[in-house]
Amino acid sequence: MSNESNANLSRRQFITGAAATVAGLTVAPGVFLLKPAGAASGNGNGEKPRWGLLIDTNKCADGCTACVRACHEENGVRSLGRPATDAQWIRKVNLTDQATGHQHSLPVMCQHCEHPPCVDVCPTKASFIRPDGIVLVDKHTCIGCRYCMMACPYKARSFIHEPLTDQKPHAPRGKGTVESCTLCVHKVDRGDGTTACVEACNRDGHQAMVFGDLNDPDSEISQRMKQYGSTAIRADLRLNPGVRYQGI
Repeated sequence: MSNESNANLSRRQFITGAAATVAGLTVAPGVFLLKPAGAASGNGNGEKPRWGLLIDTNKCADGCTACVRACHEENGVRSLGRPATDAQWIRKVNLTDQATGHQHSLPVMCQHCEHPPCVDVCPTKASFIRPDGIVLVDKHTCIGCRYCMMACPYKARSFIHEPLTDQKPHAPRGKGTVESCTLCVHKVDRGDGTTACVEACNRDGHQAMVFGDLNDPDSEISQRMKQYGSTAIRADLRLNPGVRYQGI
């Protein structure tokens, strides 16, 4: 897709946020959904679910954009031929270890933080976090101030500049509002148990992404994190993101 951006960052800059701005790095999108009426059901551990993603960068293929394409197709995000402002719910980023020259390719999206800065700065409470940890934007109350975009340390939100047509019923989008990855909340709420990006990654044979309940110690995502560990981008901010990485 013409609006997919590849930024070359050092591993240290990316994880710690030492780089202030990266030229050509387009911000990602967000969605506008109504706040849920109730929380999701509990898991076998007696806790409410907290949904998250685990991404193994050692399995994420350089040049592969299957997750990006699947996400945008699932949610009706299309290129308008303006790469600098086109919305992206996921973007691929290339990291380089300056000491060894080893490179990683990984997807970056809304990190669905436990303590999301976007929610803290939103003047209308349009940005909110569900009881299950998914961070969303209520398009009915978003005024397009873009404070959330400035507050997000992951550059994970986009602003919609143009009128849009042919929207997906489960992913309403509108000019003058902000949007970002929703962890395929519509699929979560109907019990699919996965996201479009994970499905695409598995379909292409990479198996680099796992979706699941971070609060369930018996879930695949929890078991993998326990066995192999994980890294949070900008862990120094103590936001406790729901998206974790291995291999960086």
